[in-house]
Amino acid sequence: MARKLIWARRASEDLEAIAEFIAKDSQTYAAAVVRTILQKTRMLQEFPFAGRVVPELGDEMIREIFAYSYRVIYQIDEETVRIAAVIHGKRLLDISLKP
Repeated sequence: MARKLIWARRASEDLEAIAEFIAKDSQTYAAAVVRTILQKTRMLQEFPFAGRVVPELGDEMIREIFAYSYRVIYQIDEETVRIAAVIHGKRLLDISLKP
């Protein structure tokens, strides 16, 4: 059964900021990055455990997938996959993502 995909406000803002930053150099590349991130997150509705456990947190229900150099952090529950943040791989994870 497919889970409902929910984007946290922070994650939506992260994605928008990434797109704006990349678009300064290339609108085309910005669109490709956003498109790839959205495609990968949609896949999580059917395969929520496809990502790895976030190493900094060690919680089986908080996972991440990668798109280009970005980490897409998400939380799984019975009915939903909640996209919590989209951060650059070199950026430190804000531990407050853990519920």
